[in-house]
Amino acid sequence: MGLGKMQLLKKAKTVASGKMAQVSQAVKTRKTDDGTSKADELAQIYDEQKSELKDGSSDDTILALDIGTENVKAVIARQNKSGGLDIIGIGRARQASTNMYAGAIADIPAVVSVCEKALSQAEKMSGTTSKLTVVGIAGELIKGNTSTVRYRRKSGNKPLSEQEMALIIKRVQDRAGEQARQAIADETNNPDVEVRLINSAIVSISIDGYKISNPIGFKGTDVVIQFYTAFAPLVHISAIEKVCAELSLDLLAVAVEPFAVCRACLGDDLDSNFSGIVMDIGGGTTDIAVVDDGGVEGTKMFSIGGRSFTHQIAETLDVDFETAEKYKLAIKNPTKVPADIKDKMLVAIRRNLAVWLSGVEITLEEFNLTDMLPNKILLCGGGAGLNELQDVLATTDWFKELPFARRPVVHLVETADIPGITNTTDAVLDYSYVTALGLLRVALDTLAGVPEESGLRAKLAKLLQN
Repeated sequence: MGLGKMQLLKKAKTVASGKMAQVSQAVKTRKTDDGTSKADELAQIYDEQKSELKDGSSDDTILALDIGTENVKAVIARQNKSGGLDIIGIGRARQASTNMYAGAIADIPAVVSVCEKALSQAEKMSGTTSKLTVVGIAGELIKGNTSTVRYRRKSGNKPLSEQEMALIIKRVQDRAGEQARQAIADETNNPDVEVRLINSAIVSISIDGYKISNPIGFKGTDVVIQFYTAFAPLVHISAIEKVCAELSLDLLAVAVEPFAVCRACLGDDLDSNFSGIVMDIGGGTTDIAVVDDGGVEGTKMFSIGGRSFTHQIAETLDVDFETAEKYKLAIKNPTKVPADIKDKMLVAIRRNLAVWLSGVEITLEEFNLTDMLPNKILLCGGGAGLNELQDVLATTDWFKELPFARRPVVHLVETADIPGITNTTDAVLDYSYVTALGLLRVALDTLAGVPEESGLRAKLAKLLQN
């Protein structure tokens, strides 16, 4: 890791330590029944855990915290000499049914408790602790769209500078933020709702009708930018910040989960011409992102995920939710599910698939793209492992009313497909961990920026960091 990156990591660690000291000081006055302070108890627990780890807290590690509806996943990684990331610790803990609602945190203390379990597993495996954290966010109130903005420069004969480009980006973000705030206000019937920018990226840019890869230094009057922005209600962000504070983590970034998955698929190739539709199917939501020629066209979500299939199975079989979930997870193993139960389960799954597929169609229609939709569909998330779901996308005519040039090809994304991130542990990582790997990529982008190369994304990434 370069000196500059190391200094950034150490600075973030210092900030985290300072915050922890403030928290400890604040709770010292709260005594327990035996006269000891809560801070003393916390310190004792922390010291005991730290003594079990080989190296204690590390300055060169990054933590990805994927707080999902069904599970919390914690992944600790360390940057290697080639600039990629080596995964050194993995943890997973199951959520209670009331912890999350439609992809958003509903019970902060309960979620903190589950996160602690996942973190402990990852730290024990890695032999170290990691404070620098990136957390994913999902849900229907996350507004991620690509807007086309036209900006007329006063002096077309003057070369476009980084300062002017930063001003243009700021104006675009402000305008998109107001649009997102209004959309969320309409959906929540709350005219005073506050929103915060989560992610932003330039999709394309042209000057006086000519598409260019890097606008800095070009002359021209008419600047047209396609710009992706994602906003979330402040209440959602505040819940994530509270969870991180309770866990004494330094929150480096919050990332829209389908955007993070796209970043994972693109890897280090910032000038990639990758095009595809990414579907992250979680427990409570299905998050969809459209990528065209390496640029994120937009991200959208709808509140149907793996849990809706489990509820349908529970209702059909007249069993409780936990039993239905076990049946669903075991459906691929004939020895674990009796034939008569399996037949009834398949009926329930197919019934729910029809509803889910309608959600996919409606969501893709909302993108309003000028070109055809990409014909590659990449699936990830815990719900993506359902064979029937993959089959219905790959074999039925659901796509006929959408702007596809031909039948889309469906591919289940495995962690081995993600460039630049290597699993050095003995644990097996499947498609359900792809989102966490995307969060690691966003963390690396946020910390280190990008190489100073000629591409558009390489030149402008620092202007886009929030």
